[in-house]
Amino acid sequence: MDYRKFLGKEEERVLPYFGGAFLHAADRRLRLPTEPEAPGWYRFRIKGREATPLGPAEPEALESLPSVRGHLVGERLVREGSIAERLHFLPEEEPPRLAPCRARRWYSGELLFDSLDFESEAEEAARRALEEDAALAQVKGVPATLRAAFAYAVLEAESRRIGIPAAPAELRPHLGRVAELGRPEAERALRALAAERALAEREMRELRMRRELVDRARQAVQEQAQPVDPRRQPRRWAEDAMARAELALEAAGARMRSARVLGNGNLEVIFTFMDERFISVVSMATLQVVDSGICLGHPPSDNLVTLESLPSVIKEAIDTDRLVILRHA
Repeated sequence: MDYRKFLGKEEERVLPYFGGAFLHAADRRLRLPTEPEAPGWYRFRIKGREATPLGPAEPEALESLPSVRGHLVGERLVREGSIAERLHFLPEEEPPRLAPCRARRWYSGELLFDSLDFESEAEEAARRALEEDAALAQVKGVPATLRAAFAYAVLEAESRRIGIPAAPAELRPHLGRVAELGRPEAERALRALAAERALAEREMRELRMRRELVDRARQAVQEQAQPVDPRRQPRRWAEDAMARAELALEAAGARMRSARVLGNGNLEVIFTFMDERFISVVSMATLQVVDSGICLGHPPSDNLVTLESLPSVIKEAIDTDRLVILRHA
């Protein structure tokens, strides 16, 4: 797209803000010199590729956006394919559990709450099964999205009970059996996930120990060969690394939430991608992944990935139902 035609034009638009330093309109991505205090709908003054928030506003023209239907589990809409996506800007009054809902797809991919749909007897039957700690094996006429939403709700409750956190993308392979068998199957699935994480974390610790030995040896050689440069500016290096990390994630379709400097020239980066939250450690100099925060096989292959390529690796893990998240902070 030729952005030169926008350079001298100034206009006002009502747009949703989801967090971060960028904003997406129908026709372009905009940078925010000043970020709004919280996600929500705002009126923005737009000039060129920059948008300045003017104040909160009511949403406009949702009817023109693609419609997505499903059932609610907390702040997520379970749509076709048993995919649980975060739903933005839910009403202040909490909707009923497993309520049928309509959402709208924003241009950058996020789902926006639109309205609640009419219920059938199936929603009430599924709620009773949740209350009675029963399964859906004997309940007839349950739509696929409601069946998946029920399984997510059972897994979420069991996750809290036994203290094993899990993201929806990690749980999707187990939804069918959990809907049919209920809480015992949910516990089995969560404990299997915890065992996989323990194995991956043990392998990562061993890998980090080997890397640290190599890094110490290399550093010792460099210190003998070169004197310390007093002109180094670690703060500027850190700011530059954070800026490069944010751009790398944005280019890959992810959104950086925060970053902090660790020891040994590493950077911890917290970002969201495909409605999930990830915590990764990368090299400040190269953005090479040191610890992806997910299981990348046995033995782990985190060192083969960069921050820019990590979201595509995560997407493949989600699409193939193999995602295992190692950090749920």
